[in-house]
Amino acid sequence: MTSKLALYNDALLHISEERLASLTESRAPRRALDDAYDTTLRYCLEAGFWNFAMRAVQADSSASVTPTFGYSFAFTKPDDIIRTLSMSSEATMKSPLLDIVDEPNYWYANVDPLYVKYVSSDTAYGLDLSIWPETFADYVAKRLAVKICKRVTGKDPDESLLRAENRARADARSKDAMNEPPGFMPRGTWAMSRGGGGSGSRWDGSFQ
Repeated sequence: MTSKLALYNDALLHISEERLASLTESRAPRRALDDAYDTTLRYCLEAGFWNFAMRAVQADSSASVTPTFGYSFAFTKPDDIIRTLSMSSEATMKSPLLDIVDEPNYWYANVDPLYVKYVSSDTAYGLDLSIWPETFADYVAKRLAVKICKRVTGKDPDESLLRAENRARADARSKDAMNEPPGFMPRGTWAMSRGGGGSGSRWDGSFQ
């Protein structure tokens, strides 16, 4: 388990800066970390299909949005979605749904409801620091260090720090993959066909 202060101090350690005593300490490094924090967390969540951040929902079609052609139903994407792992017309997620259009704010399909499993930035999922594996926390700290290095030290991050971030990301992905249940792997990122699989786990009810 980690904390925001622990992440900040780990990041500062990687660029040889003094630790913070608190999150309210009036120092330039703390302000730099504050500015980089939210975007860095989203960046790191986007870097993998993290099991601890995975959320499964039943999506009901929108009553206010009607597809103009081709598909019968429109589904508003949840605000906390980072990456889609799998979609299905079945609550068990056994069969991936391939006939679907993925647009920036909506999904379009010929089934209703739609079952979706995705990496979530909700505070009960991906942004719950208390459930982060240590390897993911290490990756986030190193990414923070890279982001603030120039602003705090006046120098670009050196090659050793960049390599350390890459190793931390790879290690976090590898350890996380060991916890994956058997199932379908994601079928890629083609904008017109998001499919994949994996059995449903933390089902979260429906949204519109």
